[in-house]
Amino acid sequence: MRQIQIGVNLLWLRSGQVGGSQEYLLRQLSGMSLNESAKLEYQITLFVQNGFTQHHPEIADIYKCVEAPKHQGTRLARIALEQTWLANKSRKFDLMHHGGGTMPRIGARKTVLTMHDVQYLSFPENFSRVRLTYLRKVVPNSLGRASLVTTPSNYVRECLINAFDLPSEKVCVVRHGVDQSLGRDATSEEELRQRLRLSSKKVIFLPAITHPHKNHKFLLQLMNSHWSDKNLVLVCAGGKGRSEDEFMREVRRLNLDERIVRIGRVSDGDRDGLMKLSSALVFPSLYEGFGAPAIEAMMLGTPVIASNCAALPEVVGDAGLVLPLDLDAWSDALQIVDAKRDQFVAAGKLRAAEFSVKNSGSDLISAYETAVSKTVSDV
Repeated sequence: MRQIQIGVNLLWLRSGQVGGSQEYLLRQLSGMSLNESAKLEYQITLFVQNGFTQHHPEIADIYKCVEAPKHQGTRLARIALEQTWLANKSRKFDLMHHGGGTMPRIGARKTVLTMHDVQYLSFPENFSRVRLTYLRKVVPNSLGRASLVTTPSNYVRECLINAFDLPSEKVCVVRHGVDQSLGRDATSEEELRQRLRLSSKKVIFLPAITHPHKNHKFLLQLMNSHWSDKNLVLVCAGGKGRSEDEFMREVRRLNLDERIVRIGRVSDGDRDGLMKLSSALVFPSLYEGFGAPAIEAMMLGTPVIASNCAALPEVVGDAGLVLPLDLDAWSDALQIVDAKRDQFVAAGKLRAAEFSVKNSGSDLISAYETAVSKTVSDV
């Protein structure tokens, strides 16, 4: 039997930089490899930037990787490559999967397009004028031409269907996958407490880049007005985003320097170790297409306190505290978590089990099957 040839466009994934959207797709591909019948039916080829195989050897060991010609690393250069080099390469494939939310105008007739979120519709102020203009033009066109659209949550799925008048059968959810090995190499609590000078303090954790929609400022207000215990420390990990300077100014203005530990990007081991030692993951985000840290915390046995915004209620369910972004509503959240810790930990682990890498891969296989089975007239 002839194998179905599928190409996966990962040119939007910059080597060495892994965020939520990148991990989402890489874990799907990893999970797909666990399905023996899929390995027999599909031949997968990944189109990647230079350096991908060095940074992701676990994926390169599974799939054939074709590196794109070197370019300046800009978004415009990547788009040009997609419209030329990739378009030419993709003609021989039965199906092309574009993982970055947009796709070139030329290429395979059958396509899967992954949309991680549509934040630009809800918070256009978070995007530059150039970026916003590009998204408003290219996203609707890409959605209209795609054979099938995949999303990480039903929230994003419904947003796409409603905002772009898409047929419901054209959009499906492919779950985020969390590897069962998560936390295996976690840094010890003793080492983290010593290195970060946490001593015996009670720790809450927020792993998120300081972009406006991550809403770090809400937690500062909460620490100042309601969570005023001097023994409570908020550890903030993640890269510097557009709100970094504002965040640090607010820390100083509220005199929270001793209670806010800003540590920037961390290793996976440190992140997992911090998650495990924390009393709770606090996630007051205004917008998430999914919200992977919530599931990762549950898998590691850490209770989750999250906002009721976007996809977070769907992801957390009843396995954590989901609260409106009101300071009074969050005032006794830590006490509730402490009193019901065993209950939240047990429910969280059950919830996290639904988002295994294998389940994510199975969802992707189903999406490929649906897209491949579409007739030319459907496409």
